[in-house]
Amino acid sequence: MFAFLLCARIMMNDKKIDMVEWRYLLSGAMPVQQLANPAVSWLSERAWQDILGLSTLKNFSNLAQSFPEHLEGFKKIFDSSQPHRHPLPGAWDVILDSFQKLLVLRCLRADCLIQGLQDFVAAELGQRFIEPQTSDLSVVFAESSSSTPLIFVLSPGTDPAADLYKFADVMQFSKKMSAISLGQGQGPWAESMMHDAMERGHWVFFQNCHLAPSWMPTLERLIENINPLKVHENFRLWLTSLPSNKFPVSVLQNGSKMTIEPPRGIKANLQKTYMRLTNDFLSSSTKVSDFKSLLLSLCLFHGIALERRKFGPLGFNIPYEFTDGDLNICISQLKMFLDEYQDIPYKVLKYTAGEINYGGRVTDDWDRRCLLSVVEDFYCPAVLSSDHVYCASGVYRQIDTKLDIKGYLAYIRGLPINDTPEIFGLHDNANISFAQNEAFGLLEAVVRLQPRATSAEGKTLEEEIVAGIVEKIPPPFDIEEVMGKYPVLYEESMNTVLIQEVIRYNKLLEVISLSLRDIVKALKGSVVMSSALELMARSLFNNAVPDMWKAKAYPSLKPLASWVSDLLQRINFLQRWISNGIPPVFWISGFFFPQAFLTGTLQNYARRFGTSIDTIGFDFEVLVKSVSEITETPDTGCYIHGLFLEGARWDNKAGQLAESRPKELYTQMAVIWLIPKPNRKPPASGIYVCPIYKTLTRAGTLSTTGHSTNYVVSLELPTHHTQRHWVKRGVALICALDY
Repeated sequence: MFAFLLCARIMMNDKKIDMVEWRYLLSGAMPVQQLANPAVSWLSERAWQDILGLSTLKNFSNLAQSFPEHLEGFKKIFDSSQPHRHPLPGAWDVILDSFQKLLVLRCLRADCLIQGLQDFVAAELGQRFIEPQTSDLSVVFAESSSSTPLIFVLSPGTDPAADLYKFADVMQFSKKMSAISLGQGQGPWAESMMHDAMERGHWVFFQNCHLAPSWMPTLERLIENINPLKVHENFRLWLTSLPSNKFPVSVLQNGSKMTIEPPRGIKANLQKTYMRLTNDFLSSSTKVSDFKSLLLSLCLFHGIALERRKFGPLGFNIPYEFTDGDLNICISQLKMFLDEYQDIPYKVLKYTAGEINYGGRVTDDWDRRCLLSVVEDFYCPAVLSSDHVYCASGVYRQIDTKLDIKGYLAYIRGLPINDTPEIFGLHDNANISFAQNEAFGLLEAVVRLQPRATSAEGKTLEEEIVAGIVEKIPPPFDIEEVMGKYPVLYEESMNTVLIQEVIRYNKLLEVISLSLRDIVKALKGSVVMSSALELMARSLFNNAVPDMWKAKAYPSLKPLASWVSDLLQRINFLQRWISNGIPPVFWISGFFFPQAFLTGTLQNYARRFGTSIDTIGFDFEVLVKSVSEITETPDTGCYIHGLFLEGARWDNKAGQLAESRPKELYTQMAVIWLIPKPNRKPPASGIYVCPIYKTLTRAGTLSTTGHSTNYVVSLELPTHHTQRHWVKRGVALICALDY
C-alpha cells in the first residue's frame, strides 16, 4: 500500500494521473445511464454497474456502448488466471495507459486488483518496491542515536522481544539491558531505570506502551528532555506498542519505527510450532506413534483455526485471536490424556479443544458450530492410519510416525506457501471472496489517507450528486391514510407490521430530505457548513452513505449509488402493499425489521387456531415456482423471496443444496414457504440448518429487543451431504449484498 501511494503521488506530480480517474479507482462512481447487461450468463450485476459508472469518465465515455462488440475479448480477461496481464480487446489496449487499465481490471476482476497494483508499481518504480524486506535490527540500529527511541509496532501473533534479546547478545549488551513490561504502577520503576541507563550507557526496553496510556505524557517528557551532549552515547531506548491513539505523536515522529508481520499460512504456522519441539518431547509419551499422529493433526487444526479468519465471514463471523498459548495447552492435555487413559478419549479431547481452549474465545453460536465441525476432522480414529489424508488432493496428509523432528520439518518445508481453500473445507470461490475483500480493504484505507482538499471542480460534483438524489427521494408515506386502510386487527397482525415499517421508513426519509436541503444551502454558501454537513459532503464525494443516514437506516454495506436505488425498491415494495393489499410473496430483504414480520406470521396462525405462540415453530418448503407465477397467498404461513445463498447454490431440479459454480459467489435462492407448526420436531438428518443474515458481514450485536442486529432466523434446507460439509463451507443466506 505504501509503495503504491508513493508511486501514485510521484505520477500525480508529473500530471500522469487524472484526479477524476484516481477517485474512481478508490471509490467507484454512480452510473448515469442504465443499459441492460449484455452478458448476463457470465458478467455479474456488480461488474456491469461498475462499468456503467466508469463510462461516466471522459476517457471511457463509450466503454459501455462498445462492450457488446468486444464481448469475447472481455470474457477472456474475465476467465483468465492472470487478468491483470491480459491485453484489453480492440483499440482499448492502445488508448489506455497502465493506470487506466487498472480501472477496467477493478470492474471485471476486483480479486486480481492487488496483483495489478503490484505489476504497476514494479513497472513504474522497480521490482524491489514490491518485495517484502527482511527486518534486520543491525541496519536500524546503525542509523539510531542515544536521543531517538526505536519503536516496534506490534501486529497480532508476533513478539519482537526474542529478536531483540538475540540482537543484544550479538552486540554484547545482553548484560547491559534492562526490560520492563508497562502497566499499572510500573511508571516510577521505568523512569528510574531510564535515568540509570542514560548515565551508564545501557539499553532500556519498555514493552506494551499501549497498556500504560496515563504514563505516556511522562514518557514523552522524558524523551524530549534527553540532552544528546550529556547522555551516554551507548544509551538506547527500545519501545513496543500496538497501534494506539494514546501513543505520543512526537515520539512516533522522531523515533525509528519497524514492524514484523506474523507468519501467514498453515505452512508457516506448522514450521513455527515444530521448530520449538524436541525429539525428547515427541518420544516422551507412552503411546509415541499415536501422540505423533494426533500432534500433527492438532497443529494443522490450529493453523486452520487461525487462517480461516482471512476468509472473513465465510471463515468465522467474528475474527478471533487464537494464540500459541491455546495450542500449547492443547498439546500438554493431549500428552496427559494419552498417558492416563488406556483407549484414546476422543470425546474428551474434542471437548477440551473445541469447547474450552479454543471454544472459550468463541462468542458466536454459529462460529462455535463451525469450530466443532472442524475439530471433528482432526480428533478422530481415522487420523491414526499412516495413509490418512486431510484433503482430497492429498497435499496435507499423515506421515510415517517413525520420523523424528527433522523428518517432520522436511515434510512441512514441502507444503505449498499459499493454502488452497480445500484444506479449510471451503469452496474454491472462497479465494475470490478473500481477494476481493483484501482489494477493497486496501482501497478503503487509501481513501482514508487522502488529503481533505476539494478542488473547484469537486464542489460542482457534490452538487450534482445531491441534485441526483433529491429528485429520486419520494415524499414520506401518509401514515393516517395507511392506518385507515390497515387498522390494528386481532386476526391480521400483518397490518401492525406494515404500519411499524412505514413509521421506520418515514423517519429515514425525513432525515434524508432535511439533510439534503441543508447541504444544498451549505454548498451554495447561504448557510454555514457545520461539521456534520461537512462529513456528509465528504461521504457523498466518496460514493459512501453519510453517517447521519446510516444512524436511522437498516444495516447495509452498499455504496451510495446502489444504496439509493435499494431504498427506492424497498419503498416501492411497501407502496405496492399499501395500494394492492397483502402481497402473495413477501420480499423479506425489503423489511426494516424482518423479525417482526416472522413473529406476525406466527401470531396470525396462533390466533386463528387458538394455540399458544410459544409452542409454534416453522416448517420449511422450497418451491419450484418463481415469484411471478405465484398469485395467491398460502393457506397458512407465508412465501418469502429475495435471499441470496453464499457458499453454495440451490439446485431447483434436484430440490436441494449443491456446490457453487466457479466464480459465482452469490446465487439467488428460490421462493421459500414458511409453514407454522405446533410442537414441531426438527428432522434428524438430510437437512442443513442455514442461518439468514441481513448483510454479508454476518456478525451483529444484540439490540435492545433481544434480537441480533444482523442475524434474522435459521431455515432447514434439504441436502444429501452431511451438515458438517456445509458448515465448513460457511453457507448462509443473505438478505442484501454489498453492491
